[in-house]
Amino acid sequence: MRSRLAARSARLVLAATAVTALAATATACGTESDGAAGSAALTSAGGSASGGSDSDAGDSSVKTASDDGGKSGYGQSCGTNDLDFTVTWEAQPVSYYLVTAKAKSGITCYLDVNTPSVSFGSNADGVASPVGQGGEDPIKLTGSAVAYVGINPKTTEGDGGTQFGNVIIATTEDDPNPAELELPDMATVDKPIVTNWSTNPSETIPVIV
Repeated sequence: MRSRLAARSARLVLAATAVTALAATATACGTESDGAAGSAALTSAGGSASGGSDSDAGDSSVKTASDDGGKSGYGQSCGTNDLDFTVTWEAQPVSYYLVTAKAKSGITCYLDVNTPSVSFGSNADGVASPVGQGGEDPIKLTGSAVAYVGINPKTTEGDGGTQFGNVIIATTEDDPNPAELELPDMATVDKPIVTNWSTNPSETIPVIV
């Protein structure tokens, strides 16, 4: 599982470092929270607006970027700035974060890279390893269509780990415009994992298999 992580980590760390330098919002302090779900927000290079929605795990707040990144049209691959994201905390059957992606208004695009690049902070240790669960390739996003991905920030036993309030996500390893998503609560991160994209959220429960 980790054999392809080195090259993936290097590319994502470069993108994560750029986001961190601009936003300065990825943190490594606080206390571990395994409690109820809270509010989720999106910070991306494109800007933001706000709205609201409910999830089975609890309330979440959605901030939607209004800028389409200068892209429009049909048949293109989804860049990170083509999408709006929502993050919710899910408690069952394991504790994890569920990310929902939707194409911005007027955009039709395809998630033709099955697994997103995900990182907590700008260090290689925070890069999530793919676990290969879920997956439809490619996924067409337009209108109300959505895709899901699951992120488990801590796969180790015990109290070890680093606290983060944000996660960085990109549709490809070399995407120049990764998005930084505010988490519903502080996450304790130690050997994180990420699933593939899927249109079925039940397929994106991240566990090591």
